[in-house]
Amino acid sequence: MSILGWIILIVVVAAVLIALAAWFYERATHEVSLVRTGIGGRKVVIDGGTLAVPWFHEISRVNMQTIRMEVSRTADSALITKDRMRIDVGAEFYASVIPEEAAIVRAAQTLGRRTFQPDQLETLIDGMMVDALRAVAAQMTMDELHENRGGFAREVQASLTGTLAKYGLQLDSVSLTTFDQTPFSSLDENNAFNAVGMRKLAEVIAQSKKERAEIEGESQVSVRRAEVEANRRKLEIELEQRRAEIQQTQEIETLLAQQLTEVARRKAAAERAAAEARIEMEGAIQSASLTREQAIREAEITQARALEIAEQERTILIAAKSQEESQAKADATEARAAVVRAEEGITTLREVAEAERRKTLALMAAEQEAEAQARRIEITSKSDQVQAKARDAIRREEAETLRILQQAEADGEAARITAENQRSPELLAFETEKARLAALPQIVAEMVKPAEKIKGISINHVTGLGRGERGEGASSPVEHTVDAILDMAVALPTMKKLGDAVGVSLEGLIPEDKPKS
Repeated sequence: MSILGWIILIVVVAAVLIALAAWFYERATHEVSLVRTGIGGRKVVIDGGTLAVPWFHEISRVNMQTIRMEVSRTADSALITKDRMRIDVGAEFYASVIPEEAAIVRAAQTLGRRTFQPDQLETLIDGMMVDALRAVAAQMTMDELHENRGGFAREVQASLTGTLAKYGLQLDSVSLTTFDQTPFSSLDENNAFNAVGMRKLAEVIAQSKKERAEIEGESQVSVRRAEVEANRRKLEIELEQRRAEIQQTQEIETLLAQQLTEVARRKAAAERAAAEARIEMEGAIQSASLTREQAIREAEITQARALEIAEQERTILIAAKSQEESQAKADATEARAAVVRAEEGITTLREVAEAERRKTLALMAAEQEAEAQARRIEITSKSDQVQAKARDAIRREEAETLRILQQAEADGEAARITAENQRSPELLAFETEKARLAALPQIVAEMVKPAEKIKGISINHVTGLGRGERGEGASSPVEHTVDAILDMAVALPTMKKLGDAVGVSLEGLIPEDKPKS
């Protein structure tokens, strides 16, 4: 053969060998490990690969993934705890093959294909898992299991570690998925364990019901007490609010009455000042007029006297020339008599002027009294209007208060009594002031009745005697007149009694009113 033939043969043989090697080569993965037996002995392949020639080698595959197995024990098969209580438990076990050659070989020998079939594997080791659960549960009470689930799972895992290692398995974790006390209906009363557990459970349930009933009763009492307290506080707040509203209304009405009274007082003062100014002005004009007329009359009298004296002197001179000395004396005597008659005429004129002045002053006093009476009537009318408004407001408030009290009576007699007894001192003072204002016009009318019999008033204003002066300044003649009338009206009954006691009748000094025809 030539060299080319040998090269071709070698290439063909190499290709055949490579194809055969690829055909018989087995690879391991992360999920599956290999165990080869046959020519060359046992070989474990965790990562990598190996040649497995048919008829000469046997390959066993082992699943390296975690396998989930679930165990549930309820009703008659429930776990029994240390305190003889039955509990329904559900647990999940997560196991896998230990990644070691000896463990893989052991798993391949004991489990075989079951590592790829979780149901068959669970059936194989189910008894081991249940036994571990029962063994650990028997060492703990139900409360301890409930309060220490993690410790329970760790103890179960520790108790299974050695057993599963014989099968090449390791327990990755244990999870307690369900945990509850087994119902009474699922228990057999003839079972000794169940009898003890049911007795304890009945005691626990009875005690729990008793405590719950006590707690519920206390809770209901507390809730009811809180409701009563809340209602009481609500009523107190409503009462305080209503009381504040009533007090505010009273203050508003009082301020309004005070304002109206102040306005009336200022208006009366202004009118009185205007009247006083007008009276003073008219008095000054009248006084000036009287002074002027008196001066004119005195001048006329003086002039007439001078003319008469001159005439008499001329007559005397003529008589002296025509008559004798005796006749002259007689004429002189007659002249003096004429002078006396002239002086008496002057006196008569003076008295007439004085009478006219008194008449004028009496008319002015009468007008002043009429104006004062009109102002008093106007002030009394305004006061009556203010009092009427105040009485209307008080009636409205009393009606509203009565409605509130009646509503409070529906809630309880005690609340009504409390509301009636808590009338403020300000309200009592306001009612007293209202009664006083209502009686004031009658009192003033009774005081003024004696002054109605006064026929005329002569005003003689004398100042500087120190009587009746006030700290803020001297008062006007009109104020003196009004004060004198009021003083006389008050003192007249007493003066009548004193006159009767000493035997002097004052009835004649005051003319009686005559009926008009």
